[in-house]
Amino acid sequence: MMIETNVRPPMERPRQAARPAGSLTLGIDVWLLLAVFTLLVFGALMVYSASWDFSLFVNEGDPTATFRRQMMWMVVGIAGAVVASFLDYHWYRRLAVPIMAATIVGLITVFIIGEVRYNATRTLSEGSYSPSELAKVAIIIYLAVWLFSKREQLRDISFGLVPLGMIVGFVSGLIYLQPDLSAAATIVLLGGLMFFLAGGDLKQIFVLSVLVVFVGWFVVQVQPTGSDRIASYLEGIKDPTQAGYHVRRSIEAFVNGGLFGVGIGNSGTKYTGLPVPPTDSIFAVVVEETGLIGGTVLVSLYLVLLWRGLVIARRAPDQLGSLLAAGLTIWIALEAMVNMAVMVGLVPFAGNALPFISVGGSNLIVTLGAVGIILNVARQGKAAANEAAPLPRRRQHAPDDMRRRERRRGVSRPGRSTGAG
Repeated sequence: MMIETNVRPPMERPRQAARPAGSLTLGIDVWLLLAVFTLLVFGALMVYSASWDFSLFVNEGDPTATFRRQMMWMVVGIAGAVVASFLDYHWYRRLAVPIMAATIVGLITVFIIGEVRYNATRTLSEGSYSPSELAKVAIIIYLAVWLFSKREQLRDISFGLVPLGMIVGFVSGLIYLQPDLSAAATIVLLGGLMFFLAGGDLKQIFVLSVLVVFVGWFVVQVQPTGSDRIASYLEGIKDPTQAGYHVRRSIEAFVNGGLFGVGIGNSGTKYTGLPVPPTDSIFAVVVEETGLIGGTVLVSLYLVLLWRGLVIARRAPDQLGSLLAAGLTIWIALEAMVNMAVMVGLVPFAGNALPFISVGGSNLIVTLGAVGIILNVARQGKAAANEAAPLPRRRQHAPDDMRRRERRRGVSRPGRSTGAG
């Protein structure tokens, strides 16, 4: 039997409408944005410092030409990042093939009308466009979409390892022929990484690793540049004074910098033979001018970016978002790690740029575009979490309150009647 009371149940809190995914504030990862913003500002400062003498020589007496050009590319890259942050990453399921096709066309065009710089044919448009830089992001996007579509069949070698090897091998082969050994190796590493992140079979991953090691050894043996770099690296490991010229000058810059550095703009090695200070060697200039403390801060910023990117990947609403965010984040961190490790002689010489810091329009634009994609995954993940989260419930105090009032009423009434009499 039900007991009726006059106590009304508490009113439920009205559900607030979830903000649309396009909201300016939804899903903005503050830590990631702060890290990228700081890297851009610091990079602009270091480019201005490192490129002065280099630009004076390369740009026919204009010491600020390289800096101004880099600032123009930064504006373009930021605009691209904003657009990418608002473009739903699921659209890349349609755009992946056109992006990869355009990349392959660019890689082939280099052999026809490309410009020879540093004994390699890698760039177009007077050195402002490097298709191999776009290829690094394009391969991540393409493989993320492809692996997501084949996620139920990856353990079948005919749907997993074989097609993956053909895709990655073709793109890396075109880059290797430029020749750009470090970019080709980066493409191969990214291919294996994406396969692992997608849940590829461990046996297939082992086979892929063995194959990569064998092919890498063969390439190093047949290409003079690769064999020279390995020989120089091994000599430097035994005795740092016998390392390659580039590494020796970098170590000299680190020693000059000490703990606190010689001050922004006061680097001496950038005037006395440090190769290409604004690009490959800019980390050496950073440490010389800002010291070990400045170098540590720079490394910390990349670690923050890596941390937030992986958190965003873990919170992505689906595997496609996870693959995109994780792949792009690890790629940026890998580029930074390789560049800095080369400068201190920990790995053989490679031409990987220092993200957000090194001079280079293609690298800066595609890196900022990658950040925009990661931000969109964060926005989509936050929107999905908001929709799935249950509303907080208010505690139901009505029955307890009613019983307490009834007890007080039963005790107080006799007292009041006695007092009246």
